[in-house]
Amino acid sequence: MSEVTDVSEVIAGTVQLQARHLTRHFTTRIPGRGFNGKHVVRAVDDVSLDLVAGEVVAVVGESGSGKSVLARMLARIVRPTSGDLILRGSTIPRKAKRSLAYASQVQLVLQDPFASMNPVHKMRHNLVRPLVIHGAKREDVQALAEAALTRVSLEPPSRFLDRYPHELSGGQLQRVSIARALCIEPRVLLADEPISMLDVSVRLGVLNLLRGLCDNDDLAILYITHDIASARYIADEVIVMYAGQVVEHSRGTILVDEPTHPYTQLLIASVPNPDDPTSVGPPTAEQAQIVIAEKGCRFNPRCPFVMDRCRVEEPPEFIVGENHTSRCWLHADKPQFEVEVALPRRRGEGEITKT
Repeated sequence: MSEVTDVSEVIAGTVQLQARHLTRHFTTRIPGRGFNGKHVVRAVDDVSLDLVAGEVVAVVGESGSGKSVLARMLARIVRPTSGDLILRGSTIPRKAKRSLAYASQVQLVLQDPFASMNPVHKMRHNLVRPLVIHGAKREDVQALAEAALTRVSLEPPSRFLDRYPHELSGGQLQRVSIARALCIEPRVLLADEPISMLDVSVRLGVLNLLRGLCDNDDLAILYITHDIASARYIADEVIVMYAGQVVEHSRGTILVDEPTHPYTQLLIASVPNPDDPTSVGPPTAEQAQIVIAEKGCRFNPRCPFVMDRCRVEEPPEFIVGENHTSRCWLHADKPQFEVEVALPRRRGEGEITKT
């Protein structure tokens, strides 16, 4: 079986990339304990997801939750310890090197647009180089680069091609980063916190751009963020991660509107409410301290509802609603849904204005 199946036509709803039980552990040394002092960091543990054409999957969590490691495994920059990647029905050999064929289908947009661009080269070089690497004809690269800039609403393209990175704003530079990823026509876009380095005034424009690419071009997008409010705005499916594990997962806006895991509730409590800023306060210092339990539920040192069972047994995933799961012992004695019912997809439910 070939590593990558080349498909020129994509149908909305087609699964583009699947992750099955992806796991990545790193081994570090404990200072002062010599060669025997080793510690295993479980960066990502048993994560499965589907990236579907025309849909956005949001992965939410604070720093250290494993979001970026997951994105880099999906991009095949980091090799998984175990688990499988399946691109359009073809299982990718775990030990195989990342190929141009795979990169042409799956592209990664990084968090800091200033760090992801070569500062001594103009935008033209940054856009033309991936085109040439992936086999575009020399006589076509100019038109393709201009088309990519137009696609991300940087018009006229000639205004931006001969500028250096320091001559563009953060929002413009992030759009160029997205254009660079799109110029080779991938089917999957992995966006690793694409708005966190941008001014608040331009974040909405980038979110609308990503949503528009998803709706109009049937891209499958993984949107990584620590901002659960932006995940609710853009995503068809939301996954919450803590300490490398998926702790809550649902389709649509159910997870944000009706959170069932204490960690998700903590994330939502940290979002300011402009209508009533005093209704929900920020997390306390004790709640905000990142402590990962070595035994039992990984969230138990910070959980306000911790029980004795939480300190000794790791909870499984409980089905708490239609296509809604939560990894918490609070659901152990509650009735479980026996059959998950597919929810209507967000696609086509409303228009999102492009800016």
